Amino acid sequence: MVVEFHFPDGNEKITTFNVSKQLQGYDYGIGIITIIVGISVSIIFYQMYYLPESFAKPAVAEHILNPIEQTNISMIPGSANPDQQDNFVPKLVNIQLGIDNHVIWINDDDTPHTVTPDHSIADSYSGPFGSSGVVKAGEKYEFLFTESHEIEYHCEPHPWMTGTLIVTKQRF
Repeated sequence: MVVEFHFPDGNEKITTFNVSKQLQGYDYGIGIITIIVGISVSIIFYQMYYLPESFAKPAVAEHILNPIEQTNISMIPGSANPDQQDNFVPKLVNIQLGIDNHVIWINDDDTPHTVTPDHSIADSYSGPFGSSGVVKAGEKYEFLFTESHEIEYHCEPHPWMTGTLIVTKQRF
């Protein structure tokens, strides 16, 4: 490669340099090693600092995580019958965070039921609300609410079975 410089200051000098350096094999190796080290550092940072923070559960006050009481909701015998008016007892439940926000649905019926929200909802600490499958006879489904919500829910195989939860902050 030939590089020429022209200096227009009155002394028309033309300087010519002949640059003919070939890159050696180790120059490519150093470049590749630099790229590998950079990618490795990025992956380590992502796994050690970014991921744990993004998946961390939010800080919740101790009195909310360990409420004074629990709320029991019964799926009473005969709930699978559409003619029966009562099924989730009680149907409307007012819950206060830190007082009775640990809710337990108990299946006292002979038929399996579900606890399914009408609209998808998730608590930032406890995760998505709703039973992951059927609640068999004699079994229970538990959920700990840590945020204010108003939730309408039903039983998937028996849509006439409905209930409502109103979760609010403590009044005092």
